[in-house]
Amino acid sequence: MTLALAAMLVGLILLVWSADLFVTGASSTAKRFGMPPLLIGMVVVGFGTSAPEMVVSALASMQGNSGIALGNAYGSNITNIALILGVTALISPIMVQSRVLKRELPFLIGVTLLAAWQLYDGLLSRFDAVVLLSVFTVYMVWTIKTGKSDSNDSFGQEMANELDGSSTLSPKKGFALLGIGLLILILSSRILVWGAVEIAHIFGVPDLIIGLTIVALGTSLPEFASSIIAARKGEHDIALGNIIGSNLFNTLAVVGIAGIVRPATVMAELLTRDVLVMTLVTLCLVVMGYGFRKQGRINRWEGAILLGVYIAYTLYLIQSSLT
Repeated sequence: MTLALAAMLVGLILLVWSADLFVTGASSTAKRFGMPPLLIGMVVVGFGTSAPEMVVSALASMQGNSGIALGNAYGSNITNIALILGVTALISPIMVQSRVLKRELPFLIGVTLLAAWQLYDGLLSRFDAVVLLSVFTVYMVWTIKTGKSDSNDSFGQEMANELDGSSTLSPKKGFALLGIGLLILILSSRILVWGAVEIAHIFGVPDLIIGLTIVALGTSLPEFASSIIAARKGEHDIALGNIIGSNLFNTLAVVGIAGIVRPATVMAELLTRDVLVMTLVTLCLVVMGYGFRKQGRINRWEGAILLGVYIAYTLYLIQSSLT
């Protein structure tokens, strides 16, 4: 029991630290090779902050713990929007100015609905996983293409300012941080998954609940930190872009890789409870962020509502696991 708790704590700490090393190395390397700031923000940072979810879900799926694999991915999406954006908006209302991000919002809800439709038959098959990874590939191609032509977008400008304020590492050091970050990421993920599975077995809590709560919150800490820091600096598009990019990576790449590694039987409550909550909070984000008749904005009241949804959802999960 003590060893399992210590493993989870150490795993989470190393996971966050290694993700930071990975993003720093990747961003510096991309900057040195002339990648546009908008693409660094959308691709490199988005991939880097989702790396914990990707590795944890792949390892959990490899070990046959589909509850942790899927719960981590979808739970992270809920955490990103309801908790992280909720807290971020309470600190500083988020103004959505980026044309690129507004174009991604309808795509995000479309991807979320695709995920729900795939799970309707109670199975995440390898074919489903291939579809997700194919859509992810199309998304990446589209992102790179539009990223090159939207260099003046406000998201790109905020990212350029952020990168200008950071030192560019030497190629050797940048690649070293990438490699070290990835290695520690894999090791810490194995420690975290082992601890989570042990605790689930000790208390008789389903793997899915552990994945949706502790593991999802832990793997979302990089997004939490980067969004809070961005909001305090007034970089609203970066704060929102982190979340949109992460959720797209989680839904398409993280679940896709987990499904390729091992097809999973889906528990009924994952669809009727968790994916439903994920879809609803994503729809709320689209409505708030897009703005329609006015500029997109997530104000403090809306942030409080999102945070309230996260608290209520988490309490419900805890209560249902104890009955």
